[in-house]
Parts: sequence; C-alpha cells; structure tokens
Amino acid sequence: MEKETARIEGFSDGVFAIAITLLVLELRIPAAESNNNPQALINSLLAQWPSFLAFSLSFFSIFIMWVNHHKMFKQIYRRNSTLMFANGLILFLATCVSYPTALLARYYGTPSVTVAVAVYTGLFVLINLAFNLLWGIASRNRTLLRPEISEVAIKKIRRNYQYGIPVHLSAFLLSFCWPGGALILCAGLWTYWAFTSRKLDLSANLAKRS
Repeated sequence: MEKETARIEGFSDGVFAIAITLLVLELRIPAAESNNNPQALINSLLAQWPSFLAFSLSFFSIFIMWVNHHKMFKQIYRRNSTLMFANGLILFLATCVSYPTALLARYYGTPSVTVAVAVYTGLFVLINLAFNLLWGIASRNRTLLRPEISEVAIKKIRRNYQYGIPVHLSAFLLSFCWPGGALILCAGLWTYWAFTSRKLDLSANLAKRS
C-alpha cells in the first residue's frame, strides 16, 4: 500500500522544528553594562532561572509532541481533507507554545504567576484535544490506516492519548492555587508519554502478528 502522507509529515517536521527554534528567542543575554564582573554576571544568570525552566519544559514538550506525531503517522497511510485540517490544528497550537512560554518566564515568581501558568497549561489542554481529534479521524475511517493494523492496536493508541485530557485539565485547575504543582503534573505526563511512546511501535508489531 502506497503511503500518501509523506508531504504532510515533511511539512509537519518543519513546523515542529520552527516551533522549537522560536523558544530560544526568549533567552536573553544579561546587559554588559551592569554585569562587569564575574559575580554580577553569575547573579544575573541565576535570576533568569524562570526563563531556563520555561524553555526546558516547552522544548521537551514540543519534542515529545513531535515523537508521538511521527509514531502516529507510521500508522496513517492515507489522507483526506479532514485529517489534513486536524493535523494543521496541531501545528498551529505547536507554534503557539512560544507565547505562553514567554509569559511563564516573565511572570513566574510574581503574583501573576497563576494566570501565566493557567495560559500555559490551558494551551496543552487544547493540544491534547487536537491529538485525540487527529487519531479519532484517522481511526474512524479505517481506510486511512495501514491495512494490517488491528482494532486492539487502535484502541491502545487511543487510550494512550486519552490519559492526557484529565491530567492536563487537572493541571489547568491546579494552576490557580498551586502553579508549581501544575507544572510538575504536566512534566510528569510528558515523562509518561516519553516512556510509553513505544506503545505505538508495539501496536504496529501487534498489527503484523494479528
């Protein structure tokens, strides 16, 4: 069966790469005028820890998004307009990550941190819904998937993405009373996805044995 999604995957890879690159623009070099000795420069760098935290969280979140997107498209062989627009929604949201990252870097440690973290976690609620939408469209129309994939494999992949909805919603609600805990919850979910992304590969192997 000829794979029709090569251009979608190539374009998506480029967008994910740009989204990650945009994050580094928020890392600022301390002004030379006020950091004319080693200790002052060290203090200025340490004061920027919220920027480094936000950059690290967002970098690995987009990277995990790319890994899961890549593995998902190993199971998707054909495309239609609905699938392409759903994929476009994911790419749009991925490019938006740099904005809440900048908010998080600017306002973490201030009284406005709850709003910054709420915007940040709220975006990932939307991203998770978009991934579920993409897989739902692909799996509902079995002609879009590789022919040998089994129903068991489809359900395993669906469950892997559905876990994220309640976790990200919980993180969003938690951000209003414990912003740090909300970020820990998100980081825990991304770590889980990093280790369980192999399920998509295992599902492919299961499909071949079925």
